[in-house]
Amino acid sequence: IQMLMPKPQIFVERTLALIKPDIVDKEEEIEDCVLRSGFLILQKRKLQLSPEQCSNFYADQYGKVFFPNLTAYMSSGPLVAMVLARHCAVSYWKELLGPSNSIRAQRTHPHSLRAIYGTDELRNALHGSLSISTAEREIRFMFPEVILEPIPAGQRARDYLNLYIKPTLLAGLTALCKEKPADPMIWLADWLIEHNPNKPRLQHHITEEEHQG
Repeated sequence: IQMLMPKPQIFVERTLALIKPDIVDKEEEIEDCVLRSGFLILQKRKLQLSPEQCSNFYADQYGKVFFPNLTAYMSSGPLVAMVLARHCAVSYWKELLGPSNSIRAQRTHPHSLRAIYGTDELRNALHGSLSISTAEREIRFMFPEVILEPIPAGQRARDYLNLYIKPTLLAGLTALCKEKPADPMIWLADWLIEHNPNKPRLQHHITEEEHQG
């Protein structure tokens, strides 16, 4: 008897990586390392932060002795922000980075990225989110246009399909069977676009009434 085993669930995490201003010229090299380590780069942008933006990004470090130097360093030139994704992305990226102090990293984790590219405790070359919740906040900060929704899996995925996908798809397939078009795939695609329940409705008459009022 063939046993039907459920497919293993793979939970994909996101984390934020920053290539700091003093090593932006190593961007290609670091990106290559990121990809070889099994990450997908979902988003990438080069940007220059103001000291005020740096203060907001590192708000949890406010009041610490090194804070003014940190904001000055992070706003000293352009940096590269990347959203990385893979299984256990947060912890795996932290492991690749090594200790936050580059001098200590060179001694204890000589093959880590901060040991290779960093200079000292402040200029440690790269940033990585500390936790999943921190990653979401930091990604929103660097990529405000990105919608961060957890990817549904297991029962949640089935519930999502039953609630949002199946009703429209079944109606489309029923209409397809009645119509019997020459090119069913194209016909169904057009039908789904036309009957998308999330499609915004244009309500010109309401706008006109409001205008008159």
